[in-house]
Amino acid sequence: MRADHYDGFAQSYSRENESGLFNAHYERPAMLELAGDVRGRRMLDAGCGSGPLSEALRARGAVVTGFDSSPAMVELARKRLGEDADLQVADISLPLPFADGAFDDVVVSLVLHYLQDWKAPLSELRRVLKPGGRLLLSVNHPRVLEASDPSADYFSVTQYSDEYTFGDERAVLTFWHRPLHAMTDAFTEAGFRIAVISEPPFLPDTPRELLPPGLGDRTAFICFIFFVLEAH
Repeated sequence: MRADHYDGFAQSYSRENESGLFNAHYERPAMLELAGDVRGRRMLDAGCGSGPLSEALRARGAVVTGFDSSPAMVELARKRLGEDADLQVADISLPLPFADGAFDDVVVSLVLHYLQDWKAPLSELRRVLKPGGRLLLSVNHPRVLEASDPSADYFSVTQYSDEYTFGDERAVLTFWHRPLHAMTDAFTEAGFRIAVISEPPFLPDTPRELLPPGLGDRTAFICFIFFVLEAH
């Protein structure tokens, strides 16, 4: 996926992100819960998009730096967070413009599943974390591939695409499926210790009309998987 892929539908995606099921009622609350007390912590929002997670972390007292590969998304984040916000355009698959050990925590929200190669990005994220710092990340759950292609090999690293509607715009997003063991192997090889693997519920006050049909009384569904990693 091109670095500026989101530029063409950045505003529509951002609006959906504000109130949609997957971001507003599921992924973002789960990331904030995993982050816990962030007062005074230096945090990097890697792949910050239009900045809703940065905004929430800053409201909780974190000192937040953000970057995204989409110039349009960074501009939306700047409008949200203010001209003095520490935001820049950068590509997570390339060397990052930050010093070694610059951050207490890094959050990577729904970014890595766009990449075939995790080795270089994880190495860079480890570099910019202080020893003992945390990497909090979310990616597509490894079982999501079954819904896209029931015949696919779970154990392979496989590219797949799905079409999404953001408001009145449609976009095709392309992802890389990884089995769970490939994810955890990549984390440990990059110098991280796995502290948490989470498959959280959605918020209890989620409007029922937003939830998948046939969910019944269940409080969770297969969508994303979350990790908290600690830098050695």
